Amino acid sequence: MSYSIEKLLADHFDLHDCEIKGLVGYANSNYLIKSRGERFVFKTYRYDEEELAIIGAENELLLFLQRKADKPDQFPMPVSSKQGEYLIDVTLDGVRVIGRMLSFLSGDFSGDHTMRQESAESLGTFLAEMDLLLKDFDHPLYKGRAWEWDIQHLGLIKKYVNDIPDQHQRSIVRYFIHQFEVEVAEHLPQLRKQVIHNDANEMNLLQHEQDITGIIDFGDATCSPLINELAVALTYACYDKEDPLHWLVTISKSYHRKIQLKPLEVDLLYYLIAARLCLSVCNSAHARKVDPDNTYATVSEDNAWSMLHKWLETGPTKVSRLLRESLGLQLPVLSEISEKLAHRNQHLSETLSVSYSTPIWMERAAFQYMYDSYGNAILDAYNNIPHVGHCHPHVVERASAQMARLNTNTRYLYDQLTAYAEQLLAKFPKPLNKVFFVNSGSAATDLALRLVRKHTGSDSIMVLEHGYHGNTQLGIDVSDYKFSHARGQGQQPYIHKTALPDTYRGKYGGEDAGMKYATDAVAEIRSATEKIVAFIAEPIVGCGGQVPLAEGYLKPVYAAIRAQGGLCISDEVQTGFGRVGDQFWGFEQQGVVPDLVILGKPMGNGHPIGAVVTTDEVAASFEQGVEFFSSFGGNPVSCVIGQAVLDVIENEGLQHHARTVGDYYQQQLRELSKTHPCIGDVRGSGLFIGIDIVKPGTTGTDRALASHIKNFLRSNHILISTDGPDDSVLKTKPPMCFNRANVDQVVDHIDQAIKVFSAK
Repeated sequence: MSYSIEKLLADHFDLHDCEIKGLVGYANSNYLIKSRGERFVFKTYRYDEEELAIIGAENELLLFLQRKADKPDQFPMPVSSKQGEYLIDVTLDGVRVIGRMLSFLSGDFSGDHTMRQESAESLGTFLAEMDLLLKDFDHPLYKGRAWEWDIQHLGLIKKYVNDIPDQHQRSIVRYFIHQFEVEVAEHLPQLRKQVIHNDANEMNLLQHEQDITGIIDFGDATCSPLINELAVALTYACYDKEDPLHWLVTISKSYHRKIQLKPLEVDLLYYLIAARLCLSVCNSAHARKVDPDNTYATVSEDNAWSMLHKWLETGPTKVSRLLRESLGLQLPVLSEISEKLAHRNQHLSETLSVSYSTPIWMERAAFQYMYDSYGNAILDAYNNIPHVGHCHPHVVERASAQMARLNTNTRYLYDQLTAYAEQLLAKFPKPLNKVFFVNSGSAATDLALRLVRKHTGSDSIMVLEHGYHGNTQLGIDVSDYKFSHARGQGQQPYIHKTALPDTYRGKYGGEDAGMKYATDAVAEIRSATEKIVAFIAEPIVGCGGQVPLAEGYLKPVYAAIRAQGGLCISDEVQTGFGRVGDQFWGFEQQGVVPDLVILGKPMGNGHPIGAVVTTDEVAASFEQGVEFFSSFGGNPVSCVIGQAVLDVIENEGLQHHARTVGDYYQQQLRELSKTHPCIGDVRGSGLFIGIDIVKPGTTGTDRALASHIKNFLRSNHILISTDGPDDSVLKTKPPMCFNRANVDQVVDHIDQAIKVFSAK
């Protein structure tokens, strides 16, 4: 027969004239029952044999706690039916369900209270005391349960990752899942295991004044590493807090007083908390997809995302060191920076310089953050090579999978090479339809110059003042930044240098500056005693001080070179792949199409890849010479990494992101310049920005202030650098996932740095 809830309560539990109130549940229907001055919770589940076994095990666990606990009212008590059964199989409102009755626990939900020091300490103590009780509970179902809410089975949640609508958020979850697999999985067999509650969240914990008095809902109980009990509780206790680390320490310390944590458990907590957050957001995303009206299933989602972002801003070493210190556990002994530098210099030449007056001992990185060995999380507003973000999971996964399958050279046929070539060339205008893969931007410059020489029969080339194009001999030959240095080799006879078309500090300014600079360059081309057959330039000249080429400059210069049968080269090693925001390639901003394009740096997100993209005609000329071969250029691993980078740029909308965030960045810097006239110029495009630091009221450089700002930010865990002829231009070219909050942090610290310098 099919029961109504009223008849079911009367027939099976002898409860009449009940006051019945529906309660929200994640996947089942629950009711608060009031009868004869008593309160109960009646829970129903759709009938399923596996569900029946799980609920049966949960009842055994609760009955065990009732026998063991000094305060049995801390945990729900199973209530038997008139027939002496703790579980009933009935049809309720036409649906077959499993029903059970539990005692009602009095108290407020912890989530209805503001957490204070006392309640945080009480939470740690309560959990530890419960786990001490559960230590002796054993049940075969829990030992064999592979439950997707159990941190140790994080991999089960991968099937829900794609239910997260935002691509970058998916990447964050994939990053933390991969970190779990790398940093945690191998240690799981070494961890203490027992049955745990596994869901000590703010809506399952009961509180009176500042004391945690009880816990409900053992539906997620399982046999798992003991530390996961604390990890789950810390996740929910901290995920809505401005300073999660304070509460992390407080709760862990009180737990530790009852159950001493082991160093390995402490070191893994960062990853375990991240894993629980990933479980939460993935399940929420899936629940929204299959049942958009179930708000209970997504109630904690915003807080979980907030903490995942804070966790990226924190890093694992800081959490581990902070907990070890607070719990009285031994800290790893770390060398001084001076010792690390001296050790490095024993084996490497000191010509390999290090950044900042105090170098940084890096340990790991994620997206726009880097982490040093002392536990400091560092905002990276500087490194443009990890283009789509440090350790981006899509890049890491594709690289790892391909490494495990095949890595060879281009003398063999493999699909990855042609697939990547097609995907890359699709980003270029049609005349550019041949690609040569190498393994660095410098090697690409070298090859491009060889292509020019073979096609034109000459090596006479025009270069820009302050340009830099690589570390090979040919690259240095065409790099004024190198050959004109006080310790440089000097300008080679076949090199023709023309002025940098700089509208801020150069010869010309105003709207027609580009044409004026181009007129001068064209005159130099036409008057040269030796025919100039090539021109090479970056669209934004990095070593010149992040100087964009004056608008309208390239068209007449390109035309003059081509009129002499020459070729035009765009060095996109720093400006390419969407960094300039409004275009995918820097040359597109000038409305030109070069004959050769040099690629490197961001192409592989830190993996060494480079390329020259050119035309059929130029490639055909090169084919008349000796065979070209690069041992590593175009290998399968490099190709899938290159594809992965293009995928992320497209899927996460990073070109558009670079434009919008870059525009905001320059806007905020220009606002700052109104109060700090030492900011003489803010220039660039997208996330390629230069801040020219000057003596106020002049265009005279202020190298000392620029250096101070750079090192002030470094001391506050923000990376930028300096460049330009006098090293007086702040340069910021962050990973493309850099966001507006990151911008605010950088601009605020530049403001502070200038104020500190001015106060000296």
